[in-house]
Amino acid sequence: MARLLRGVNASGMVAGAIACFVLFAGAGPGAFATLVVLFLMTWGSTRIGRLRKQELGVAEQRDGRNGWQVSANLSVAAACAALFGAGGNRAWLIALVSALAEAATDTVASEIGEWRSGTAVMITNWKTVPAGTDGGITLAGSLAGILGAACVASVSILAQLLVPRELWIPVSAGLIGMLFDSLLGATMQRHGWMSNEAVNFWATAVAVGVGWVFCR
Repeated sequence: MARLLRGVNASGMVAGAIACFVLFAGAGPGAFATLVVLFLMTWGSTRIGRLRKQELGVAEQRDGRNGWQVSANLSVAAACAALFGAGGNRAWLIALVSALAEAATDTVASEIGEWRSGTAVMITNWKTVPAGTDGGITLAGSLAGILGAACVASVSILAQLLVPRELWIPVSAGLIGMLFDSLLGATMQRHGWMSNEAVNFWATAVAVGVGWVFCR
């Protein structure tokens, strides 16, 4: 489905299939359902205001995300699913949803921010920069990202991965992971010391760590 919708290219389809299998096998159909909602949300956000994003030079490729990009966003969540499947510790479920919430927060915040705002502020010094600059954040994007994380967390509750009182954990972890992503973007990525895929990977890893600490 992701390939037909041009959300991923051929390598992204393979990486996504592997991640889907591990999520389903380790954490059940609820994890898969949460991932589907994440995909639809991020796919939709990349399509909103595409002409404007093309003018800014920040639009996603028409063929969609490649295998490295998909792996960067989903490999940590898949690892959490595998650990839950192996040991049954519910903390890994919360960590899993936190990783997916961060992926939603980061993508939705970036895409909506680039669409709705012509400028952003650099997270390290609060100077105004063009929208789409690595490390730049916008109010519209940040609010949309939080809503995206809340949506992912809500679906995980409906899918019985989490209970309602745990909703705040992945939302908070997603927000912190998104801010960490922006911090890495403003420092490591802008200087060419880290790729965008590496930034996304470590941001989801931080979200998992935050989710684990909060649930413990």
